[in-house]
Amino acid sequence: MIVRYTGNFLKQLKKSDVRIRKAFKQRLLLFIKNPNDLELNSHSLKREYSGFRSIDITSDYRAIYKEINVEDDAYIYFSSFGTHAQLYGR
Repeated sequence: MIVRYTGNFLKQLKKSDVRIRKAFKQRLLLFIKNPNDLELNSHSLKREYSGFRSIDITSDYRAIYKEINVEDDAYIYFSSFGTHAQLYGR
């Protein structure tokens, strides 16, 4: 698994509180070990995020990513980061 970040994702992550950034690092390690760990609540998204998936960072923060398989490698592109309301407008 190869993890990449969009510029937008990094910008959103850097704006967040240090505790949120630390929580992301911990969740990322868990994600790399097992992307289907129930603690991550990984699920596919609909509407404008169709084709993307989301993982829970905290009870309110989410990281949105897309998985692309090329030959034997899985590329994970994290594209958006923020609160549920920031990302989904609800």
